[in-house]
Amino acid sequence: MIDPSIRLRRAIRSNDALLVKRILKSHPHLLHNPDHSVTGIANSNLHLAASLGHLAICKLLIELNHESDGTPSLNDDHQTPLMLAAAAGHTEVVHFLCEYDPPTILRQDVRGRDAIMEASLHGHDTVVQLLLTYAPTGAQAALENCDLDGNTALHFASSNGNLLVLRTLLAAGADAGRTNIWSWTAEAYSATVQAEVYLKGLVVEVERKRQGQAAGNLQKVTSPTRKGFAGGLRLVRDGVGD
Repeated sequence: MIDPSIRLRRAIRSNDALLVKRILKSHPHLLHNPDHSVTGIANSNLHLAASLGHLAICKLLIELNHESDGTPSLNDDHQTPLMLAAAAGHTEVVHFLCEYDPPTILRQDVRGRDAIMEASLHGHDTVVQLLLTYAPTGAQAALENCDLDGNTALHFASSNGNLLVLRTLLAAGADAGRTNIWSWTAEAYSATVQAEVYLKGLVVEVERKRQGQAAGNLQKVTSPTRKGFAGGLRLVRDGVGD
């Protein structure tokens, strides 16, 4: 007879939600079922399902109160299921977990990395957009997170030449001039010459847009009002009164 914990992990890998439900009904103590094998890092059932992109099983585990204690499940590296899903680019699972528990987006592992950094590192642009949309502190504040070496999501995207992610991050307010503890910017970590040129062009484009917006706002404040007023004085037409 195969151990129930192993059968459960096999069912999750096979994306068999009905079998997972039956096993957990008979063995409710296996709801979390951390993998303590020689090659495992204590990934829970939700870690495994999220890393494989099995949405139905993720929803089932949440319904069964897998995360009911108020804090997300963590493996030995303090990674959340959301981090694993983001790193693998599983858009539907990321969307579901973001809606379920937005604060986990900003949670950092033992290396200081969060889900946005993981998605940026692996070039999953749609996932990055989802994470920034649901970030509880707002996109720009979320991008201020850095790992233990001071690397931001922009550093990770640049170092792997993920051009679409670079555009998304800069549009969301990432600081291109931010340096890590070695005083290196994201541009300095560009994986290729193409990525470096592209990033420089994006920085110039973003700065131009900001200056244009600032000039537009200034013009609105200083320009005279219309509709019968000029410089704060009412316009009186000829022949009206004395």
